[in-house]
Amino acid sequence: MALVYRGPASSPGCPEAVAALLKSSRWGFDVRYVGPAEDVPLSARALAGATLYAQPGGESLADGYGHLRRDREAIRRFVRSGGRYLGFCLGGYLAGATPGFGLLPGDTDQYIASSGATVATTDSTVVEVTWQGRPRALFFQDGPYFWVRPGADVDVLASYPNGTIAALVAQFGAGRVGVVGPHPEATDDWYDDAGLDAVRLGADLGLDLVDSVMR
Repeated sequence: MALVYRGPASSPGCPEAVAALLKSSRWGFDVRYVGPAEDVPLSARALAGATLYAQPGGESLADGYGHLRRDREAIRRFVRSGGRYLGFCLGGYLAGATPGFGLLPGDTDQYIASSGATVATTDSTVVEVTWQGRPRALFFQDGPYFWVRPGADVDVLASYPNGTIAALVAQFGAGRVGVVGPHPEATDDWYDDAGLDAVRLGADLGLDLVDSVMR
């Protein structure tokens, strides 16, 4: 079972795009939504029956964490005991520590505020990344970059042009954490609504992230 958060700490369309990505993967997930208005609330009990928990994109980190701070320890226990966490954009920020769930051997920060960033707007746009050695462009809206402590054991999947990390997978206890700053799960309507070129779809990269966190 894969649980996808849907609620006030997510933006419309983001949970559904993550759910569609998971359903299209090779892992045969039974995908269900959790959240305050869903049939199943986010709780330690719900997580106990899941293999993976996905946190989709949303608005600001402060607002998102405000809605989810009470679930921090339940999420940490779930991953530490062998669960998988997937974080997309805000879900990536929330994997960090200031504030966040503290699942990474480091923290997160705004890519647009980093030295040499190639994007300077919080509006929807595309960002160039190098994913597993291949240049790609992905939907982007004020996503994070990830920094890790020296010597930390992480698998870097993608980097931004300024060398900061755009996607990684790391261990947390017996579990694994996969995070990404851009939106590889973005569907063509996201691009159309923002007036962007939809040939830049990155679902194959999203599936690579899923595969990497499930190994």
